[in-house]
Amino acid sequence: MATYLLRRLGLAVVTLWILSVIIFFAGQVLPGDPGRAILGPFASQSAVSSLDHQLGVDRPLLAQYWTWISGAVHGNLGSSYQYRAPVEPMLVSALANSAKLAVFALILIIPLGILGGVLAALNVGRPVDRMISLTGLSAATVPEFVSGIVVIVIFADGLKWLPSTAAAPPGSPFFFTQLRFLILPVIPLVFEFFGYIARMARAGTIEALESDYARTATLKGLKRSVVIRRHVLRNSLLPTITVIATQIGYLIGGLVVVETLFNYDGVGRLIFTAATNKDFPMLEAGVLTIGAIYMVATLLADLLNTWLNPRLRTGAVQ
Repeated sequence: MATYLLRRLGLAVVTLWILSVIIFFAGQVLPGDPGRAILGPFASQSAVSSLDHQLGVDRPLLAQYWTWISGAVHGNLGSSYQYRAPVEPMLVSALANSAKLAVFALILIIPLGILGGVLAALNVGRPVDRMISLTGLSAATVPEFVSGIVVIVIFADGLKWLPSTAAAPPGSPFFFTQLRFLILPVIPLVFEFFGYIARMARAGTIEALESDYARTATLKGLKRSVVIRRHVLRNSLLPTITVIATQIGYLIGGLVVVETLFNYDGVGRLIFTAATNKDFPMLEAGVLTIGAIYMVATLLADLLNTWLNPRLRTGAVQ
């Protein structure tokens, strides 16, 4: 297990380094000039060139990359071109906001998706199975901005039950005011991910129900509920855990549409704004942080799978 963990950590470090190279050089090929983006289209070229020199963007690319990555290793992500302030406080604040939205979404999505998938698997070919599968597939095909606008029109503008924005007043207690503000943004996420997780849980449960160990447990006289709880679910949910882990990175940093639609200052919106304004330090720090979160989530999912499945644990040691 220790060897497996060290190997995965080493792979994660190499992957993050490759990601940093891709992020940095991809940012450099974006059209536009940071100095021009900051000063505006009517600034003189001499003023733009002077600002570019102050920002260091006129240096060789390898020198710029080394300055950035060496600072990132020591916890210094640089200063934002747009806000002329350190990146870390703004990034941490945006990550905290996105994390609140992601946690709330996962609390709803995971139980609903797993329950729907298991129910569909236990009723294969029946109306319940067809209804869950059709509902999940139909909901997943609806773009987030469409479902977001629909819930705003119905629940915010029409019924006046919930606020149309996700930005709660500063200092609001989370479990009261803030939770109410997060309900509408979570609904499009439930639509987006329910079908995906339910399909994975359904496929895993069907495979586990048809396995030899499930048949053996049934032949021993165990009740169906006991077979499902002790033998089927433990193995059927392994692929689902991996799928959920791969979505955490998206829920933290990929919610640009939802965060923009509901006026929510999350990290996805922060990265999008940085890319629009050629704010390379903010863009690079945000994407690299999301990559690190994704790596940690998948590593934890692999460790959980290894713990739940002794065969994987034995293979990892070998």
